[in-house]
Amino acid sequence: MGGEEIKYVQEAFESNYIAPLGPQVDAFEREFIAKVKIPYGVALSSGTAAMHLALHGMGVGAGDEVLASSLTFIGSITPVVFQGATPVFIDSDRASWNMDPELLAEEIESCKKKGKLPKAVVPTDIYGQCADMDRILDVCSVYNIPVISDSAEALGATYRGRSAGTGAKAVVYSFNGNKIITTSGGGMLVSEDEKMISYARFLSQQARDAAPHYEHTQIGYNYRMSNIVAAVGRGQLKVIDDRVEARRRIFAYYQKTLQDVPGIEFMPEAPYGRSNRWLTVILITPEEFGADREEVRLALEKHNIESRPVWKPMHMQPVFKGCRMRGGGVSEDLFKRGLCLPSGTAMSYEDVDRVIAVIRNVHKRCSDDSFTIQPKPIPDAELTSCHNVSAS
Repeated sequence: MGGEEIKYVQEAFESNYIAPLGPQVDAFEREFIAKVKIPYGVALSSGTAAMHLALHGMGVGAGDEVLASSLTFIGSITPVVFQGATPVFIDSDRASWNMDPELLAEEIESCKKKGKLPKAVVPTDIYGQCADMDRILDVCSVYNIPVISDSAEALGATYRGRSAGTGAKAVVYSFNGNKIITTSGGGMLVSEDEKMISYARFLSQQARDAAPHYEHTQIGYNYRMSNIVAAVGRGQLKVIDDRVEARRRIFAYYQKTLQDVPGIEFMPEAPYGRSNRWLTVILITPEEFGADREEVRLALEKHNIESRPVWKPMHMQPVFKGCRMRGGGVSEDLFKRGLCLPSGTAMSYEDVDRVIAVIRNVHKRCSDDSFTIQPKPIPDAELTSCHNVSAS
């Protein structure tokens, strides 16, 4: 927590608005869209709910196809299935790890030849780095295919100086507990299309028609954000810039300290944008490093340090067996070699050094039960890269 959340939560309690809707929700929506510079937004119970309403609002339904990033969290994809549509997966490019625009163009061209264009395209801004939105929009605009940007992980990141997702028909953000700012759970759907947001707002409140009684002519959802959760979000929003800088410092410190270790690569930063470095992600080449990603993960686990593999691509998930895939080699390689390191903004430089020490000792074949962590001393001049990160 940044410190101001409790003030807004107290205001919510004093106003007696506890359930969904209320002045904190209204204020959070206003402050959020001002921050991302996208004019309309609706606060919701999750990023998945936001994606669902976006797809619903674009008329995605049974028999439709939606092209989506394969390297993503399943919450990007399940709403496609909720709508009765079929996901078609697109591989990543090496420059950004996001949806490859050239493979997207190939797939759309193939769809055209078959006489069935996709109903929407959903690129994910993976690990806080924006997809090449301008190129994706260029590809899709030829056939008037709408783009929904899954920017759940990318709040605070920029693409050519613009907020993540800008230019898409709709943008989805998440405030889940692991995101760069959190409301404990929640999401936001934003757009330049006022009618889309108004319709999403209507659907999110059980599609209740304007009447003194409960009148329903459409099926809706219980997707609204609560006033208490929004109060937390208002306080969190005030520290987003600090959080991004802290995550970037942590990434830079990992990178500088591990740059001499063979077989380790860091997630690249595409030249068109600035990542929020939501997570520090490395690739481990066993032939050079001396151990594979899983051996490193288990060694960290032995010392009570949590790390996780890169997202398992959706085309490799059993639940999506049989779905069409364009490419696949890049995302499969990223999953095979990729490891997400501890990156929370509450980490101290001692915490980061502890992670680094384990990785170095695995490289030296010393990750056994008798292992003792001996962090390398850090010169005072370097401490500013991570020191006092927990304060933000």
